[in-house]
Amino acid sequence: MFYRDERLALFIDGSNLYAAAKALGFDIDYKLLRSEFMRRGKLVRAFYYTALVEDQEYSPIRPLVDWLDYNGFTMVTKAAKEFTDSMGRRKVKGNMDIELAVDAMELAPRIDHMVLFSGDGDFRPLVKGIQRKGVRVSVVSTIRSNPPMIADELRRQADNFIELDELRDVIGRPPRPPRAEAEEAGED
Repeated sequence: MFYRDERLALFIDGSNLYAAAKALGFDIDYKLLRSEFMRRGKLVRAFYYTALVEDQEYSPIRPLVDWLDYNGFTMVTKAAKEFTDSMGRRKVKGNMDIELAVDAMELAPRIDHMVLFSGDGDFRPLVKGIQRKGVRVSVVSTIRSNPPMIADELRRQADNFIELDELRDVIGRPPRPPRAEAEEAGED
């Protein structure tokens, strides 16, 4: 439930939202996402949190980060840490939970409604703290993936749970035709 005159802030856990949308089989159009929440209330800020691998010549997320930065999102990034796990596999770790929590607590006095795009149960204490400040909290994630992408304790703590799959028609990017079909279509 949203009220047109309430001040909203979006807090997007980039990797968590990406994984949830991928599990549901669609891509998010961030321009549509921002427009949708501007329609639902007075959007104060839209934060997007992600870790970046610094030493790579090309990062597949870099174009998205740059686009978001130029299109009304407040980007919060940090260098990801690379390590080798016990099985010898190269892994990348970049947890942005603390940055998101600090920003949310700082902004809480200036908003009426926080929209958290994450299913991470680690955010339950944050949601509880934000609610104690009189701010309503909606959590956007999915229970329709297998396994569900939202921790049950986070869903229960939120004032409102928004099923990501139900936003598909509003914020989903239209599917692109497979490359071979697109090339064939251009030859006719």
